[in-house]
Amino acid sequence: MKKIALAVLVLIALTALNAAGLLQKAQSPDKSIPTSVVEKVAAVDYGKVRIKEFPVAVQCWTYRKFTFFETLDKVKALGIDAIQAYPGQPLGKSLPKAVFGPGMNEAEIGAVKEALTASGVRIVGFGVCEIGTTEPEMRKVFDFAVKMGIPTIVCEPADDDYSLLDKLAGEYDIRVAVHNHPEPAKYAFPAILVKNLQGRSRLLGSCFDPGHFMRGGLKPIECLRYLEGRILDVHLKDRSDFGTKKVIDTAVGDGKAGLRDILAELTLQDYDGYLTFEYENEKEVAAPEPAIRRSLANIKALTYYAGYTQIFQRRWGGYEKHGWNHYGPGYFEVDPATGVLKGNGGMGLLWYGAKVYRDFVLECDFMCASKDTNSGIFLRVPAVPTSDDYIYHSFEIQIWDAGEGIHATGAVYDIQAASANASLPPGQWNHFKITFRGKHIGVELNGKTVVDWNGVPGGKVRDFASEGYIGFQNHDSIAPVYFRNIYVKEL
Repeated sequence: MKKIALAVLVLIALTALNAAGLLQKAQSPDKSIPTSVVEKVAAVDYGKVRIKEFPVAVQCWTYRKFTFFETLDKVKALGIDAIQAYPGQPLGKSLPKAVFGPGMNEAEIGAVKEALTASGVRIVGFGVCEIGTTEPEMRKVFDFAVKMGIPTIVCEPADDDYSLLDKLAGEYDIRVAVHNHPEPAKYAFPAILVKNLQGRSRLLGSCFDPGHFMRGGLKPIECLRYLEGRILDVHLKDRSDFGTKKVIDTAVGDGKAGLRDILAELTLQDYDGYLTFEYENEKEVAAPEPAIRRSLANIKALTYYAGYTQIFQRRWGGYEKHGWNHYGPGYFEVDPATGVLKGNGGMGLLWYGAKVYRDFVLECDFMCASKDTNSGIFLRVPAVPTSDDYIYHSFEIQIWDAGEGIHATGAVYDIQAASANASLPPGQWNHFKITFRGKHIGVELNGKTVVDWNGVPGGKVRDFASEGYIGFQNHDSIAPVYFRNIYVKEL
């Protein structure tokens, strides 16, 4: 009897909790952003971030009133060469019953590939698609992606167990990005995705959509930081306000999503995917081009590294010295998570062998472990280094806060002194902007011009070439130098 009475009491308590809405709340998904994430976002001065240039694409849903073949023409006219296809879009009048997706037959796939080649547009993603829950269902989507050469699948997995999805992503070497449609969709809030991705490979991640997070009242920048390290795709949209009442899609940068902060955070995370425009304003569905052009202009106005190439890049597995070579003693250690290079031993030279540069702008960040940190950046190394002879035939921009005159930070080593001491104390990141055009060398250190000089041989430099490699010196392990964010723009 006591057990029965206890069971009755528990049932009554649960009924009361449910009536009060407390039980439902306890079982509902977490809609909040962790306080630690909010505090991290608040601590960043996004206005000081130098924003990198991202490739752009168009989500074909933007042209949902048009066929796939018509969409290709419209995207090409915008000067954009990449799309993300969605399942179910009619292919075109020449194939009246065919729609884009895994159900296409070989003839239809051939027609699509022919149209892509003719337009110069490529498919960089597919979604949001139904991925299924069984292996045969999932393989059907992965096999289709392989046939079409699609590197990223965008979906909303029904199961919380990503084991099978992780297995297939690795087998096919295809990214799987989970989208965040608004409520009642499963991933309307990022907490459940963060939980499901724990312990999974970097081929699984997020398709970040700031507009849909805004529908749920979430700040996009906080969601983006919460998903740090897992952003595989971006459906870039902006909205006139948060929520849904009397709110519309706007050109990206014209709404309240916070475009600059988003681009800055993506830069800090070194996101290496596309900004895929998805414009859903129903009043302009027949002609979204003005909004897309406005979006492109807004992004361009915020982009610092326009026209630059990031020559030390993050790849799917992390940062690596792909394209780089080392001559001499010592080495540079790379942090695969952050892309920071740390000098060890020396003196040696880490040089970028994938490209010979003539006239260029080189920008990078460097940090000194102490005032005695000694390093330098070599410009136009004329040939593959096989001995120390390169130091006599290329200019070195010096890093040595303990040095003086022609041997101090910012100087053209042994020839031209820096006009001012503009370096920051050890332990802080400095920024170099080095311009080499013809014989002229300009050096900006932390935004201040310290060298404006027409190069001539002198000091240790006997002569210099009209083109060559770029190299970074490791001097010793006692006071190491650190480098990151290495960009080059050819002039």
